[in-house]
Amino acid sequence: MELVKLQRQRAVDAVYEALREGILGHLFKPGERLHVDELSVKLGVSLTPVRNAIQQLAAEGLVEIQPRSGTFVAKLSVQDIEETFEIRCALECLAAEKATDSMEPAELDRLRALLLSLNRPIHTAEDRKAHEQANTEFHRILIRASRNRRLEDMYEGLNAHLKIARIHGSEQSWRSRLDEEQAEHRQIVAALEIRDVDLVVSTLRKHIYRAKDALVASVLQAE
Repeated sequence: MELVKLQRQRAVDAVYEALREGILGHLFKPGERLHVDELSVKLGVSLTPVRNAIQQLAAEGLVEIQPRSGTFVAKLSVQDIEETFEIRCALECLAAEKATDSMEPAELDRLRALLLSLNRPIHTAEDRKAHEQANTEFHRILIRASRNRRLEDMYEGLNAHLKIARIHGSEQSWRSRLDEEQAEHRQIVAALEIRDVDLVVSTLRKHIYRAKDALVASVLQAE
């Protein structure tokens, strides 16, 4: 992945998207310094849209502007991860409560299809990328099925921070967690199929906090 020059008529909006994707797509690492002048040259735009994009990213929490030091890609501490997962769990469990009754047959069908994707063996980097995309879609379906746009917007903001944490963490143990993750996904879908809201929420909460504990351990291992 690399930055490509942007068409000028799209620069104001596109610089933000290009930098955000660069952060979430591993092009820029947590803690890495971002140089405005270098970014403007690589993207083929003036300094102003780059500065504006960085201000937007700072407001979103994806970069940190440190006076007299520079601008850096955000890093999440263990406390940041703990707090973010607490909010994620609250949002996703609220969404699940609403989604249990409102989820449409097509959405359930898509969840079942994603279970098959999530059960596929992972041998290559492309396999893992596909797995991560399927996992993200699985949880987004739950969020969208709540029919609450504000909840969905808040959840997307949290997802960006969790991606940073995953980039920052050690990834040596992720394979050992796959079987448990797959079983939890199956249990969530089974609970949705019978419209058992208490079972959906309890299973989802267990799944989220198990993922939180694994990510915290991963970040601690990488430090």
